[in-house]
Amino acid sequence: MSNRTAHTLRAFYDAMYKALGPQHWWPGDTPTEVIIGAILTQNTSWRNVERAIDNLKRAKALDWKRLHELPFEELAELIRPAGTFNVKARRLKTFIEWLHRRFDLDLDRMLACSLSSLREELLEVRGIGRETADAILLYAAQKPSFVVDAYTARILFRHHLIDRSADYDEIKDLFESNLPEDVQLFNEYHALLVDVGKNHCRPKARCEGCPLERFDHDAAREE
Repeated sequence: MSNRTAHTLRAFYDAMYKALGPQHWWPGDTPTEVIIGAILTQNTSWRNVERAIDNLKRAKALDWKRLHELPFEELAELIRPAGTFNVKARRLKTFIEWLHRRFDLDLDRMLACSLSSLREELLEVRGIGRETADAILLYAAQKPSFVVDAYTARILFRHHLIDRSADYDEIKDLFESNLPEDVQLFNEYHALLVDVGKNHCRPKARCEGCPLERFDHDAAREE
């Protein structure tokens, strides 16, 4: 752990939290919704994911047994609002088949696994990448696994905390090595970074009013 890095990351969090307040993430009512949302939100907005989840709720399909029995074409149509619905239906079905084979569709059994073993298994499921796996671990399983996304990478790069070569696992380790292992902290921190990324640290930065504006940065720095 670098004392300087740890201090900077904590100062970032405090500045964002003071300016933006709690983010109330993940926006799902149950672990099932969180997992489905984490899979569907790849390359689309959360608004579209909400519409897809609403469709599943209306069809009484927000249940692993029902999802397992649901024909592929019907599932694809229900999640159509999430975009690339055939691709995402295949990913969902692949996850559901794994959940059936490995845990007999018992989500509680899955969530009770250790962080390291469950992450390793999730990453072996086709269509589940590192960001999706960590979102499932943090927001559904309530395990301290930091979620990294493009916003996080851009913010850290512009604030000189990583260089251009830093990959997902290096960025994840930066947070996990320099912050307390705390689910609520990781949850809130990721959500705050998303807010800053969406509203300020865009490809063309909007630094004015950003909670992190006072920290050393280069807004023109390109990834």
